[in-house]
Amino acid sequence: MPLGSLGVAAQALTALVNLSIFLAYGTTAAVARQLGAGNRQAAIRQGIDGLWLAAAIGVVVLAVGVPFAVPIIGVFGGTPAVSAGGVTYLRISLLGAPAMLAVLAGTGVLRGLQNTRTPLIVSVAGNAVNVALNATFVLGLHWGIAGSAWGTVIAQNLAAAAYLAMVALGAREAGVTLGIDLTGLKAAARAGGALVIRTLALQAVLVAATAMAARDGNAAIAAHQVAYRLWTLLALALDAIAIAGQAITGKYLGAGDIEGTRAATRRMVRWGVGCGALFGALLLLARPWLPGLFAAAPPVRQLLLAVLLIVALMQPIAGVVFVLDGVLIGAGDQNYLAVVGLAATAVFGIAAVVVVATDAGLIGVWLAITAWVAARFVTLTTRARGSRWLVTGAVRR
Repeated sequence: MPLGSLGVAAQALTALVNLSIFLAYGTTAAVARQLGAGNRQAAIRQGIDGLWLAAAIGVVVLAVGVPFAVPIIGVFGGTPAVSAGGVTYLRISLLGAPAMLAVLAGTGVLRGLQNTRTPLIVSVAGNAVNVALNATFVLGLHWGIAGSAWGTVIAQNLAAAAYLAMVALGAREAGVTLGIDLTGLKAAARAGGALVIRTLALQAVLVAATAMAARDGNAAIAAHQVAYRLWTLLALALDAIAIAGQAITGKYLGAGDIEGTRAATRRMVRWGVGCGALFGALLLLARPWLPGLFAAAPPVRQLLLAVLLIVALMQPIAGVVFVLDGVLIGAGDQNYLAVVGLAATAVFGIAAVVVVATDAGLIGVWLAITAWVAARFVTLTTRARGSRWLVTGAVRR
């Protein structure tokens, strides 16, 4: 039951907070463009605007999420026991929402400044603290799912404090004030609008998939939770190339170097395909032992083994999708990403209707996710072959 509760609540929290992922992605691209054009002060100022926007959105997420935790979890249709644990986890975890958004914005600032090492250090340290706190609260103090949530909240706030300190230091060195710039704040919000639509489309797919799995019973949602976490782990590994794509593309285009942008994109796509194929092969090799690692019951094991086969075979295509998504974000091509994001979600919707109508279960859910990834692959590769996204200068118009 705790695994199912964690799966439902974590998906709900991700959907609420990741609507603001543009704080990292948009900030990275904007800061990198200014840096490429030689405007370091303007780059840092845009990063500070992103942090203020993160603070405002974090307060809204917290104010809306806590009182509506019960209906939010209810959307997933889990059993009463799963839903009760999910509400507990969500309400506590939302206390870390402002810090989580500050981490997104702070990460975007440093990545845009071509500093990827510091975010790595903060991420590793934050996760180490999170693991230690979860072990203490869950295993030592026996706080259960609430202890897991509190450990995450504390780790998120510590990470946010680290980013704020680093950005403040950089601003002081560059002679940039930390106060609110309403004009810059509004500009950051407008620039993020298309990325919000893109993220809404993406989150709609993931939320719908979790809801479909939850309605298939406890075994299905447990297997889905494990498969989704492993898929996310591989996605984050592939996303490392995409994040580099955001920073590199923004800097090259800011400097007016179209040929450098093209060459970097080709290299990153090759890395995406290669890493995707490697991750898929490793997952296939580890697949027989993974259910035991998660102490999966026999019904969960059977479903998980089937789903992991689909996840593994999807990886090479996913590698290209993640890389080109990052490249186009770095190019500031948010409007295109919003439109094709909605189109890919429609493809998933059609596949989901077929899954429900044919009672295809959890395997059908993951085949629908595969169709969604394939639709994104087609639309992103088509765009990358063209030239309309190759806009140079400090600000994309």
